[in-house]
Amino acid sequence: MLAAGAVIGAAALPASAADHDRGPCGPKVEFSAVQYDSPGRDDRSLNREWVGLTNTGRHAVNLDGWTLQDENGRTYTFDGYRLAGRSTVRIHTGHGRDTRTDLYQDRRNYVWDNHSDTATLRNDRGRFIDDESWGNNDRRGHHGDLGDRH
Repeated sequence: MLAAGAVIGAAALPASAADHDRGPCGPKVEFSAVQYDSPGRDDRSLNREWVGLTNTGRHAVNLDGWTLQDENGRTYTFDGYRLAGRSTVRIHTGHGRDTRTDLYQDRRNYVWDNHSDTATLRNDRGRFIDDESWGNNDRRGHHGDLGDRH
């Protein structure tokens, strides 16, 4: 079994136009971590596979209609969720009860490839917000026009 993977991202783009505070100091939503290889037996740990998103701005961002997608087109659509300012949410692969800090895709199978994959976040208008890659797909520095993410 491979060790749990964690990828840290620091790139961001402005959130959707529906948010209150836009511009260079406005809310930004970005990948903060990805655990693509859940620890333990694969048949018992769907919720230990997750993607973390952080709102680095002061104001809440309405993620309703935003999507999180893997390279194979498996898509999770946020439904009526607001990410509070300066907070993080984990989107787990399996089943569970949604809270303000944890959301669940309600899937029966894994989404993220342990060896290489790319997670992409788009707003409710389909505009690119951020992505995170690992393995053979590691494209550090290719997050829009944002440059290096070290």
